[in-house]
Amino acid sequence: MDAIATAIEVQVRKLSPLMRLELVDAILSSLDEPDRETDRLWSQEAEERLAAYRRGDMKAISLDDVLAKYR
Repeated sequence: MDAIATAIEVQVRKLSPLMRLELVDAILSSLDEPDRETDRLWSQEAEERLAAYRRGDMKAISLDDVLAKYR
């Protein structure tokens, strides 16, 4: 850790457990920002798969069959 991170850690340790938990939540939330390009690509993929299913180019597989494959 660099000096800034170490100084922040010292200050964080002075907080109550609840305040530290709230800080951790805020930090983790900031790391989990959506990737708009990935979301767009998955949306496009889902639309293409649905269209293929509706055209009869792709068949549905039951959840039980999928899960059985991995048991």
